Amino acid sequence: MTNLNWLPRKVVKFYNHRGTAEQWIKEGKHAIHWTRLSCHDFEDNAVRLQLFGLAYNLGNFMRRLILPPKVKHWMLSSLREKLIKIGAKVVHHAKYITFQMAEVAIPREMFRTMLKRVERLRLAPDTG
Repeated sequence: MTNLNWLPRKVVKFYNHRGTAEQWIKEGKHAIHWTRLSCHDFEDNAVRLQLFGLAYNLGNFMRRLILPPKVKHWMLSSLREKLIKIGAKVVHHAKYITFQMAEVAIPREMFRTMLKRVERLRLAPDTG
């Protein structure tokens, strides 16, 4: 039931998008915990919610533009656990930097593929 005076096709399209939005909200609640607004001041909570929104959008950016096709379906909580909350050791040498991390988190080749995709996103240097 609806009180919208639209064509049935438009009503269905509207509610289908609404359902998708509710899935995104649920994912954000579970992956980023954006319902935890523990500050006592309204303005502080507003800033905190904006930071949660930014984190959610960055996660989606990573999922859509960087992840290889076989893991694009990962939920944001999986991304957080496998890519962001992992320990790594950074080793500096004269000509290169190495990340040493356990391969149980993510296979080396997949990580290499993701780094290549990130590099492709760089803007070309402005020459003029």
